[in-house]
Amino acid sequence: MKKIMLILTAILLVSCSSSQKTIIAAKKTLKGEWLLNDISYDRVGTFDVILYNDASADCLTGGVWKFIPNNNTGMYTVNDSQCVSTGARNFRFTIPEAGQDGLYSFLFKPIDEKKKSTNNNKGYRMTLKHLDDTSMIWTQTVSLEGSPFMITMNFNKLQ
Repeated sequence: MKKIMLILTAILLVSCSSSQKTIIAAKKTLKGEWLLNDISYDRVGTFDVILYNDASADCLTGGVWKFIPNNNTGMYTVNDSQCVSTGARNFRFTIPEAGQDGLYSFLFKPIDEKKKSTNNNKGYRMTLKHLDDTSMIWTQTVSLEGSPFMITMNFNKLQ
């Protein structure tokens, strides 16, 4: 019986793709609290950007994001008292396998305290451009006046 379990375990380990191993490692690195330092754009100008159908880029900048990979949930804060709505927001996230371009996405869906969608089951997809033990960069491409407009979010790990 022990030999069968050992063989099954070996098969399971061999069958894990490198992509899955990368995702698991990314989730371990992601675990903890991150400060959203900066939100920038790929062109010069002043833009009134509302992210995640929730708050302006100015309101999200300086907020703390907490990731809990074992249940793929987290929360972020809007602390600026000049913002319409402040406090914590809950979300569910996942990192699917890399696309054909080799880049990983970060899928994000707002939820309430009971883990129910707060946005009619709508979610958001960002490209996970960079992730290491101290920093993370997401990009999201949207349309502005019919052409691509890239939003970049820069995070630093707090703990």
